[in-house]
Amino acid sequence: MLIDPAGARPKADLRLVQQIKTWVTEALHVGEDTTLMVTEMRCTTPDCPPIKTVIALMETAQPIRQYKIHKPLADILQEDVAQLATLQPKIVGSSVEQPADK
Repeated sequence: MLIDPAGARPKADLRLVQQIKTWVTEALHVGEDTTLMVTEMRCTTPDCPPIKTVIALMETAQPIRQYKIHKPLADILQEDVAQLATLQPKIVGSSVEQPADK
């Protein structure tokens, strides 16, 4: 994460984001027609680490599938991403949202 001295929001290291996208594509067998978003966010829930990474998979005419890794981008390992294949994603954008981890 790069800090902007002017006080603007920190910018993600694009190399880290691309590496995580590559791992997600491999682990979850993401197709070329799927938009993949990787975002580092602050977590304000009391039992949540201060920074989490949210991974969203968006396909045309499908609800968004969302995963969370409770680590900053710089701390995520390939094993963390591989573990996503064993988890149920949070489904966003359907008539019934499914709960996910915090």
